[in-house]
Amino acid sequence: MNQVRTAAIGLGARGYSMLEALLLHMDNVKITAVCDLYEDRVTRAADATERAYGEGNRPFTSTDYKEVLDRDDVDAVLIMSAWESHFPIALYAMERGIAVGMEVGGAYSIDDCWQLVRTYERTKTPFMLLENCCYGEAEMAVMHMVSQGLFGEVVHCEGGYRHDLRDEIVFGKENRHYRLRNYLTRNCENYPTHELGPIAQILDINRGNRFLSLVSVASKSAGLNQFAANHPNANPELATAKFAQGDVVTTVIKCARGETITLHLDTTLPRPYSRGFTVQGTKGMYQEDTRSFFIDSDMGGKDHWDWSPEWNNQVKYFEKYRHPVWVDYLANGIRGGHGGMDGLVYNEFIECVRLGKPCPIDVYDGAAWMAVTCLSEQSIALGSMPVAFPDFTNGKWIRREPAPRNRWNLDDICEECFEA
Repeated sequence: MNQVRTAAIGLGARGYSMLEALLLHMDNVKITAVCDLYEDRVTRAADATERAYGEGNRPFTSTDYKEVLDRDDVDAVLIMSAWESHFPIALYAMERGIAVGMEVGGAYSIDDCWQLVRTYERTKTPFMLLENCCYGEAEMAVMHMVSQGLFGEVVHCEGGYRHDLRDEIVFGKENRHYRLRNYLTRNCENYPTHELGPIAQILDINRGNRFLSLVSVASKSAGLNQFAANHPNANPELATAKFAQGDVVTTVIKCARGETITLHLDTTLPRPYSRGFTVQGTKGMYQEDTRSFFIDSDMGGKDHWDWSPEWNNQVKYFEKYRHPVWVDYLANGIRGGHGGMDGLVYNEFIECVRLGKPCPIDVYDGAAWMAVTCLSEQSIALGSMPVAFPDFTNGKWIRREPAPRNRWNLDDICEECFEA
């Protein structure tokens, strides 16, 4: 298979930008169908596809995902739609043997996660959660360094989604965006897989380790009301609306091997963007917010009381320990948004489907990471009580066989796969 015949479902801001800027320029992808609930989005995507492929090469169009997935010219589907639609579309596709690449978001119920796992185990249809942060340059460099022992034994990790989304949420009705309805009705860690994905890979989750339990705490909600009250074009009803979602949600996860993980959701207060990626071990640490490594053996008498002169020292470490995926990527040209992460994660999915290789972020990863959302919702509702994680592998995590070595495998770094 030279090209993977692919349907794009969900053509809002994220979906359309991925289609226009990335997918239509990938040699291993052929967009054969486009779908969204809104006709104007479908038409815009079809027009862009025909412009890219030439007159007469217009994809099939529909506002019904089932019509798309019932076709015989679709090998894979990219689900880029609203969060609540992800699972139904994925399950329908898997039942028809259509490989699923699903954009990130949290689960609405544990039952959804179990259905995803059981459908995969019955159908063996390829599934990949498209968590782009697993392919970030810093995340992959840290993964590389951890694998070489520079951090010693990893003890604690932190990450999160800290992104001022007030404008996107408050104008959600006008922009037909799903976040508004979610923030009005749910209180949870609603976007956990940034940076939980890379952390889970570093901590061998589902491959000798697993999440055991979590506790979530939510602050009050005030940011969106204040923003709506002060913005001249905002719906005035939102200034007094009762938003369920707390402005800051903090989640602590305990792992079977004893590590801890702290996640932060912070999207409705003024702040700069940060994923807060932090990895601490017995020999050193990495801190995204200062873009610096603190490696015991490299201290050389440096003052740990004032580390500011070493901020941004990640550059020299990247040069020495850059992940082979990124060495290759920089040599051949970065594609896609978010600093190139989008290009990597989408290409990895397509190549795994094309070549019949195991997807590096599989159904067990997807279920465990997305389950954080509904489990955190339970914990908050119960007054921040601990909540246990299901074991979606049914015990296979203890002695799970590693995926075959290849350049797309995030379990192991296959240096020889990149040799000329």
